[in-house]
Amino acid sequence: MKVAILVNEDTMKRCTGKGCFNAFFNRLDSFSDYGPDAQIIGFTHIGGDLEYKIEKLKKNKVEAVHLSSCLRRRYSGYQELLERLSKDFEVKGYTHGRAILD
Repeated sequence: MKVAILVNEDTMKRCTGKGCFNAFFNRLDSFSDYGPDAQIIGFTHIGGDLEYKIEKLKKNKVEAVHLSSCLRRRYSGYQELLERLSKDFEVKGYTHGRAILD
């Protein structure tokens, strides 16, 4: 399984990605169903030319895109982004922490 993680652009100014990477490499939370052959192919923020980034992910045969937990909490266009990505990828709406927000 080839995986990409998309994060909130503003959060990337202060985040190291530790929570997302820890969840991936330890197969926790949204990554718990992945086997040992899963690979991270992309880790990027949603700013800039998103359609270009999507095309690059498709070209690199990414199968699943995870929207980071910070993106889910802080991005007002989250639902539209989820719907757009669902046209080309399996999408998981978080990376680490709780699957459902209260």
